[in-house]
Amino acid sequence: MSECLFCRIINKQVPARVAHEDERVLAFEDITPQAPVHILVIPKKHLSTVLDIGPDDHALIGHMLQTAGNIARERGIADRGFRLVMNTNPEAGQTVYHIHLHILGGRPLHWPPG
Repeated sequence: MSECLFCRIINKQVPARVAHEDERVLAFEDITPQAPVHILVIPKKHLSTVLDIGPDDHALIGHMLQTAGNIARERGIADRGFRLVMNTNPEAGQTVYHIHLHILGGRPLHWPPG
């Protein structure tokens, strides 16, 4: 997936402000933050949308969620509250077709989101 922006970030071909990295995921600050804390957690395995997640990916998705919780604690937003968002396809606002989990926090987040 050489044309995938997030694959290029994983491969260090595009710079990012990394918040966390391990063997399965990379987390980095969003370049257009929508909240004081806005970090993306992406799997190192390319999956275009949530619809591409299969049974073999369940542990990876769980690891993404656990990583998001750890980052929320590290950034001091866990106790106050934060939102996790994963957009799928155009009407939901997905613009990069590599699944990614948005961690949003640091301010009151209203409902519905928009």
